[in-house]
Amino acid sequence: MPRKTDWTEGQDTQIRRLRTEGASWDVIALALGLARWTVIEHARAIGAERSPANAVTVLDDFDREPLPAGHATSWSAINRGTSLERVPFQVPDVIR
Repeated sequence: MPRKTDWTEGQDTQIRRLRTEGASWDVIALALGLARWTVIEHARAIGAERSPANAVTVLDDFDREPLPAGHATSWSAINRGTSLERVPFQVPDVIR
């Protein structure tokens, strides 16, 4: 059975501050040394579960043409945090 977490005012403040700064739940959980879902459930209880109204939202342009295979924007988004992060897209010889 999971142990009960005794939340402090400092932890509540840290959750709210990190959430306001745009931190992900994974980052907040890591900072607190707790499980992601433990932090999310507590954030709901204290009213910090949603991104604040002043958080920057980036919307994609739905009228744009699709990006070609290997485009720098999509390639870096797909490979961010992997071993291919800084490896440029290479077109196979069959297509050339």
